[in-house]
Amino acid sequence: MMMLDLILPPTPVEIVAEAAKLHGEILVARDGAVTLQRGFGSRDPGGKAAFTGYGRWRFASVSKQLTATLAMQQVTLGKLDLDAPLTRYLPGFKGPTGGSLTVRQLLRHESGLPDPNDDATAYTPGFKGSYAALTGICAGPVRDQPGASFRYNNCDYMVAGRLLEAVTGEPFARLVATRIAAPAGATGIALAPAGPPPIKGFDQGKPEGALNLPAFGASGALTGTARDLWRFDEALLSGRLLSPAARATMWDGQPKLGFAALGQWVFSAPLKGCTGPVKIVERRGGIGGVQVRNIILPDKHIVLIAFTNRGETDFGEIWQGKGLSYDLLSAAACAA
Repeated sequence: MMMLDLILPPTPVEIVAEAAKLHGEILVARDGAVTLQRGFGSRDPGGKAAFTGYGRWRFASVSKQLTATLAMQQVTLGKLDLDAPLTRYLPGFKGPTGGSLTVRQLLRHESGLPDPNDDATAYTPGFKGSYAALTGICAGPVRDQPGASFRYNNCDYMVAGRLLEAVTGEPFARLVATRIAAPAGATGIALAPAGPPPIKGFDQGKPEGALNLPAFGASGALTGTARDLWRFDEALLSGRLLSPAARATMWDGQPKLGFAALGQWVFSAPLKGCTGPVKIVERRGGIGGVQVRNIILPDKHIVLIAFTNRGETDFGEIWQGKGLSYDLLSAAACAA
């Protein structure tokens, strides 16, 4: 008997990704099972190598989502108070506002600390300054007083990583390995080593400049596969990493701060094809030419993860009801 291969039609998510000419990888999961994982487009603008395998990506600022989870674990253990001043745990912090800046403000980007991005060389191999969390660039002149405004910056989570080390007595890399990766079954998650990244980024057709990825620390230096990131998301949803109460605190999006929560954004928005607003937990990242979107729909138990190594890719804003993220999420959650 002759066997014929069954050719399935493309899913709604695949149709959206192909139409957008996405270059990268997408993973979709529903109810704890991956329903789609595949590469799209080419690894380089020349189009010589396709995204056919599942690669190790830089998580960029999605790293902050994992760092916030580690912090909430310590809150649950009673070792960390979100409303205590930073210097209770880091008395050696030399920044001028360390005695009034709270841990919660640090994790929600209300610290007013300096922003390393103000120095174009901060994450390059030629940087002449100091990354020391207590005395380096993050302990310099502040941009604002604690709690006065929401101002996103990497120093908040670079300092948070050092805070976690002080509270636990363990290096950040080990905390990630033993308290995130192992219980989530995502053992591929690790800090980026020095040297060229496994997936190189491009922007406007040109290779990204030289980067010192380890310098991002707890704010952006984690790496792993799309499956690793999905396993982290599933562990959050299942309660293996945080209790429901601790997760609710971490996911408390503040409307006055643009729905910023601790290490992520949490809001409700309409999606095309869904009835009524949908609760969305979103964390995005970008370093050099690589971008990532990690989106959880907790009430629907759906996860959408998208990676691209094209810096010019415009994902848009979900809350505006348009753009690539909106279209992908609508296709994943609401398409028939």
